[in-house]
Amino acid sequence: MTVRYEVGDGIATITLASPETRNVLTPATMAALVEHLAAAADDESVRAVVLTGEGNTFCAGADLAGAASAGSASFADTGPSALVRVLEAMLDHPKPIVARVQGHVAGGGNGLVAAADLAVAAESARFAFSEVRVGVAPAVISVVCLAKLHPAAARELLLTGERVSAQRVLDAGMINAVVPDEGLDAAVRGYVDALRLAGPEAVASTKQLLRRVPTLPRDDAFAWTAELSASLFSSAEAREGMTAFLERRRPAWAPPES
Repeated sequence: MTVRYEVGDGIATITLASPETRNVLTPATMAALVEHLAAAADDESVRAVVLTGEGNTFCAGADLAGAASAGSASFADTGPSALVRVLEAMLDHPKPIVARVQGHVAGGGNGLVAAADLAVAAESARFAFSEVRVGVAPAVISVVCLAKLHPAAARELLLTGERVSAQRVLDAGMINAVVPDEGLDAAVRGYVDALRLAGPEAVASTKQLLRRVPTLPRDDAFAWTAELSASLFSSAEAREGMTAFLERRRPAWAPPES
């Protein structure tokens, strides 16, 4: 099993589970990621998705050994397109995705982190855009990574391929928090608990606007967001949320107070 999928307490956890290969992105792994992301999207009990890796590596990126044995031409035909499908499944996912990052992150692993809505890394985590060091470019993942990285940091990290600390990547804008290793699970849980207090339709719509608004001309952005706002204010979820606020209680979608 290259990817493990578990659902509990409203959370779908997707774990890259091939520590012996440093959780590289084989075709089978990427197909499983797409399959599990679809399952989480269709499961009404799932409110958020946590993506993590097993062992001392979050994800080492492309399966270079497999690419070498299959031939570079064969890998070029399948690897990039498979990674595109994974990243699109994450970006278009209706549920918020939190990356729980431990250990090493290299190559395409950075794309998984950047495509997540939120990312929390352990202090000991290390990141490298290592593509240039093996004679290729961080091509596909640049679509998601450049959307988050500060321009000067992006040039440094992508051009040099240097391995850097989690704090450096936080400063560069690609992740949301760096925490002590022993506090990683608690930090992830804190984000997940906060997300579960938000309305599911509201979260899905907010994910849409975060992606779409920056790409629209101002007039189009105002027109689209005004239409979106009107539809949300008239929704059953909004009625429940506003009623709960006025009645000083939790809305129906929120977990009970402990």
